[in-house]
Amino acid sequence: MAFAAVRCTLRRTLLVALAAAATLAGTGLPARALPTIPDIEARIDQAWNTLEPLIEQYDMIHTELTQNQARAATLADQIRPLQTQVDLTRARVGVLSASLYEYGPATQVGAMLASGTPAQLADQLTLLDHLARRQADTVADAAALVARYDTQKRPLDDLIAAQARQDADLAARKATIETQMNQLQALRQQAYGASGLVGSNTRPVACPVELTTGKGAIAARTACAQINKRYVWAAAGPNMFDCSGLTLYAWAAAGVTLRHFTQWQWQDAAPVTRDQLRPGDLVFYFRDLHHMSMYVGGGWVVHAPTSGDVVRMARLDNPYLPIAGYRRPGG
Repeated sequence: MAFAAVRCTLRRTLLVALAAAATLAGTGLPARALPTIPDIEARIDQAWNTLEPLIEQYDMIHTELTQNQARAATLADQIRPLQTQVDLTRARVGVLSASLYEYGPATQVGAMLASGTPAQLADQLTLLDHLARRQADTVADAAALVARYDTQKRPLDDLIAAQARQDADLAARKATIETQMNQLQALRQQAYGASGLVGSNTRPVACPVELTTGKGAIAARTACAQINKRYVWAAAGPNMFDCSGLTLYAWAAAGVTLRHFTQWQWQDAAPVTRDQLRPGDLVFYFRDLHHMSMYVGGGWVVHAPTSGDVVRMARLDNPYLPIAGYRRPGG
């Protein structure tokens, strides 16, 4: 029985290695040696560590673009009534100016004859002059306010245009990124079967491991509830996630707003030490912080690991994920 099991395992490993070799041959890589499963995992990790920072950059640019577009829309809403006021006042002054021109000095005698008395005419002309000056002042004040808003909005419009170009560039590269991800997933499927999952047990222990209270506990329970949902780059729920999208979504359930970018979440949360870790705390990896997870107690984290995988639990200590530090959102 034991010999048969060993023989089956060896046969499966050989078949995986041969299939992987055929795939790698299509990429132009030399086929001098058959790659082992650890070789495939190492290649996937290397490629993913190149792709994931680009995904996080897209999250950052796209979030900033959306926020700045909202700011521009708010400014436009503030300017719109002022512009309407300017236009209406200018129209009124135009009518008034035309009236004064028509019934101005050249026809004052006729106006006096029709008005009743010279004193009444003088009063009327003075009033018209006063109204004209007030209207002109109103136009000038409103126009100055519009100009001030325009001055604030112009650099914002320029920034939005630049970010829109970056956003479009990154979105255009999405097809290339996804092609590379699909190639990685093909390697995973050869190594681990049709699902391509690195181990099918996505919840090896109770999640969260430690039961606590407070906002961190809510965030941890929410993250645990997303286990087995698909990884999709730039996604922040409710049915698919990337790594920073998962933590954003989980902490939002606790009433804490995080931004969709790993480095922003590092900046917006308070530092804690490893000894201070409690469920809900954020764990960051690599020197450029391009991957992150959520601590759920007992030396376990929940994270959205990579394309082709799902949200799952993992050990806090992982040789493929060098820890850069820990942070606690929510003050």
